[in-house]
Amino acid sequence: MSHEHPNQFALLKQRRFAPFFWTQFLGAANDNVFKFAFTLMVTYQLQLSWLPPQMAGLVIGALFILPFVLFSATSGQLADKHDKARLMQLVKSLEIAIMALAAWGFYAAHVPTLLACVFLMGLHSTLFGPVKYAYLPQQLNERELTGGNGMVEMGTFVAILLGQLAGGVLVDTPVVGPQHVAWACLALAVLGRLTAQGIPASPSTDPGLKINWNPVTETWRNLRLAHEQLAVFRSLLGISWMWFFGAVFLANFPAFAKEVLHGGPQVASLLLAVFSIGIGIGSLLCELLSKRHVEIGLVPLGAIGMSVFAIDLYFASTGLPPAAELSVAAFLAQPAHWRVLADLTLLALFAGLYSVPMYALIQLRAQPTHRARIIAANNILNALFMIASSLIAGALLGAGLTIPEVFLAVGIANAIVGIYIFLIVPEYLLRFAAFVLTRLIYRFRIVHDERIPTSGPAVLVCNHVSFVDAVLLMAASPRPIRFLMDHQIFKIPVLGWMFKLAKAIPVAPQKTDPATYEAAFTAARAVLADGEMVCIFPEGGITRDGELQPFKGGVMKLIDGLPDVPVIPMALGNLWGSYFSRVEGGHAMVKPLRRGLWSRVSLTVDEPLQAAGVTPELLHARVRATLALDLPGLGVPA
Repeated sequence: MSHEHPNQFALLKQRRFAPFFWTQFLGAANDNVFKFAFTLMVTYQLQLSWLPPQMAGLVIGALFILPFVLFSATSGQLADKHDKARLMQLVKSLEIAIMALAAWGFYAAHVPTLLACVFLMGLHSTLFGPVKYAYLPQQLNERELTGGNGMVEMGTFVAILLGQLAGGVLVDTPVVGPQHVAWACLALAVLGRLTAQGIPASPSTDPGLKINWNPVTETWRNLRLAHEQLAVFRSLLGISWMWFFGAVFLANFPAFAKEVLHGGPQVASLLLAVFSIGIGIGSLLCELLSKRHVEIGLVPLGAIGMSVFAIDLYFASTGLPPAAELSVAAFLAQPAHWRVLADLTLLALFAGLYSVPMYALIQLRAQPTHRARIIAANNILNALFMIASSLIAGALLGAGLTIPEVFLAVGIANAIVGIYIFLIVPEYLLRFAAFVLTRLIYRFRIVHDERIPTSGPAVLVCNHVSFVDAVLLMAASPRPIRFLMDHQIFKIPVLGWMFKLAKAIPVAPQKTDPATYEAAFTAARAVLADGEMVCIFPEGGITRDGELQPFKGGVMKLIDGLPDVPVIPMALGNLWGSYFSRVEGGHAMVKPLRRGLWSRVSLTVDEPLQAAGVTPELLHARVRATLALDLPGLGVPA
């Protein structure tokens, strides 16, 4: 696949993405036009003894979520078994039938029919969800996944916002409001079916799959499957936590606007608008900040921002003076309210930074044959976490906490959950450290990063210039690397702890510690056998004069008997003389900011070699040639 387009918005001009994007956008918009209009109709226009207004939103929300719990396991299997484009087209045809029934319900003001349609639209979304997220990695490559997911996330929240605003306006039209809603929903369903027709074929990843119709056993099986890849499983839990976190705010916006901010219904809509815009901006920023890779280093950054601004929202919204019901203009006229809006926008922005890389990581690392089923399991977890969110938030409010205090509690809980996740899956923390190093301390340019494979075993061979070479390589790679590193480096404070977290393999010279030497290469070969990447610095130590040292024979021991494993020469440029390199009498880390912040460094990736034809001398020559091409501080032109 080509990835020459300049940014994620260029995907909207390509058939592999644009019809899919507009199909999911129209579906999300239709969900919200229908649900929000129906909720307002029951709340304000109909008098039903069996469905009081204060219960309408809860009942409609629960009916919509219920199919996710009941049918996600089945929908994930269907998405893995069948062509995803065809499945999306069938789901969109089902949406037209549901909206035709709902149109009759709106005309007749028949609430039981409309409640049934809420459940059926939940079923529609349940069927569409796994297909949606399993379709993207079939059509987009690793460099496009983050941007594509960011576009989908942004589009979904914009569609939710526009759908709710349109639903509210249409249903409020005197006399004919429900009929207008009926025609709008039917039109959106037909438009969605038309755009779905343009989605290109996406062949089945497991055509021989036998459907297990038992949702309980299938869900459990999928969760166990995801648990085999710890980073994938923890990402499922991380995304579900994000929905728990977000649901607390979304569910309480109306009451927060009325009771705390003293605003009218339009102020509640304003809160929803800034929250949706924040999510959209954060989702779109992911591609820019990640330099078009799946960069899970953004996840800790997102978690930090979510907690900081959730906690600040508590302080911003306590002690506001009582007032009569404020219009939007009167609300915006008070400076104190701008801090509330800023907190909500930034909280949502960081939630976008938090969630998009997790979705992309699941798509990239989940087994392709089981990808849709794992995403379906995630949808079930999301639904359960959202239900738990409603129950816990309700219990806290019932116990006497104010809405700002609930926001404070969730912000603190988010910090605790984040610390827990990042300690048990240190890859997030390591990638965050690499992200900070390559964005704040250095300006890091990577040339030909597409030569680093996104799957399968590989041996990376690189010159050794500084104590953070491994961290820079982590930042450049789309997936984890296991490093063979001098055992002495593990004694360095902070860096040693970080490399232990990264599961670096300590190696000692064969003459001084033959047992550690043999154990290191046994462990490294086992990593390659598991289909993962190993990096070795063949010089055997960090250069003391900035020159490339002779390559030792350890790399030959590593690839012995593995003739088909690719060996990829790499060159780090312009690191000599930086804080982490050995200068001034052979000492490193003696003058902080020796070259200031944002000094330019580069990594250039050479063409892969087959292990069968590799020698230390050949690798040395390739790395030396790459270094010679490297323009100081700029890297080789791509």
